[in-house]
Amino acid sequence: MELILKQDVQNLGFKDDLVNVKNGYGRNFLIPQGLASLATPSAKKVLAENLKQRAHKEKKIVDAAKKTAEALKALELKIAAKTGAGDKLFGSVTTIDLAAALEKEGHTIDKKFINIQGGAVKRTGPYNAQIRLHRDVLVDFGFEVVAEAK
Repeated sequence: MELILKQDVQNLGFKDDLVNVKNGYGRNFLIPQGLASLATPSAKKVLAENLKQRAHKEKKIVDAAKKTAEALKALELKIAAKTGAGDKLFGSVTTIDLAAALEKEGHTIDKKFINIQGGAVKRTGPYNAQIRLHRDVLVDFGFEVVAEAK
């Protein structure tokens, strides 16, 4: 079943993408939830025209995202966390904590666009996260988790 996505759908595609899915997934989940619509020939023509009009507006957004990406690459971030014996943390450092730390540095990024490689951080040390600023702009961001001063 061919559908046009109305919103970003995790592990499927971005808004206005043309995707092929199984009939049940499209009929029973995507269309009723308002996440997609059927890709009829007329809907495809309308989509093509909308994408053409939006292309130059999108360029400005991509340029802003690339500028933010350069700023993030230059940023060295250290997140302080409570530690127990050795380098083990009480609790963990998650995307929420990373988003809050970036907010303090002046970069507002939603936690759902941050993916810490290996999941939640449970020990001190250097780590990497992937931040999606735009569908075309991904940043590999390095940060370090350090012990909180007692």
